[in-house]
Amino acid sequence: MSIWFQEFELSQLNERSAPTLDGSLGVTYSAFGEDWLAATMPVDRRTHQPFGRLHGGASAALAESLGSVGANLCVDTKRYLCVGQSLNASHISSVREGLVTGTARPIHLGVSSHVWQIDIRKPGGALVCLVSLTLAVLTAR
Repeated sequence: MSIWFQEFELSQLNERSAPTLDGSLGVTYSAFGEDWLAATMPVDRRTHQPFGRLHGGASAALAESLGSVGANLCVDTKRYLCVGQSLNASHISSVREGLVTGTARPIHLGVSSHVWQIDIRKPGGALVCLVSLTLAVLTAR
């Protein structure tokens, strides 16, 4: 059974995110299923730390975007807004170049909060970063 409140297309997500931090970092929403959402991000000068590896903050930004977009796709946005409240990122391995893929899945979809897990992986599947994101579900104004 699908968790999504309404139907959407990846092109809509990418168009909406283009003028945001996602666009600056090259994040592209790439796939989804009944209970998950994925996006890719290049590992290049935009996302490197000074030592030429993927910046932990870029991983956190990818994770927060995925979890926030996912959470808001699960609610009636005419009535509710999901906003990041807490993010915990464990950096497992480094990446120098290429493309990483983040996949977000809900752990808890409650009335007042959501918890999402986001796995960021290298091509080939090795884990780069494991993120837990808690979002507050607010009444839209």
